[in-house]
Amino acid sequence: MSIGKKSEAVKVVVRCRPLNKKEEATDQERIVEVDVRLGQVSVRNPKSSGSLLKTFTFDAVYDVGSKQNELYDYACKPLIDSVLHGFNGTIFAYGQTGTGKTYTMEGVPTDPERRGVIPNSFQHIFTHISRSQNQQYLVRVSYIEIYQEEIRDLLCKDNNKKLELKENPELGVCTD
Repeated sequence: MSIGKKSEAVKVVVRCRPLNKKEEATDQERIVEVDVRLGQVSVRNPKSSGSLLKTFTFDAVYDVGSKQNELYDYACKPLIDSVLHGFNGTIFAYGQTGTGKTYTMEGVPTDPERRGVIPNSFQHIFTHISRSQNQQYLVRVSYIEIYQEEIRDLLCKDNNKKLELKENPELGVCTD
């Protein structure tokens, strides 16, 4: 498989989750519309009497019915293929608390249909390694959380340990 420029570009992808049980119980209304075909998310101001929408366009958008593997195959698989060719890769999930980042990133690891980005990436990487011959690999993974200006590696044995950002002239910005 050839790794083209398309897989090396930064992709901005949005996934919109359904209303949760608490939101449904309090009769919250959906103010987000997703157009998967056009890659657009439209947001309506619930306090406005008109139907004025603000529309934003992204590389891809996923609606409430999207599947974990659809997002992985588009947004992550090409990056992991590049990683397997020796490049560094970063998947960055951003959003407010409760917007679905953890589900998208972790999912339900024991259920292949609901497995998230991290377990799908691990399976992809280690399946590739297990099929390789006469090749050595070094795999380093971090699952960094930045919350209220504190940085933690969630894969660290002590994930309550706070990390500090440092700048190294040779490595650039890194954690300790």
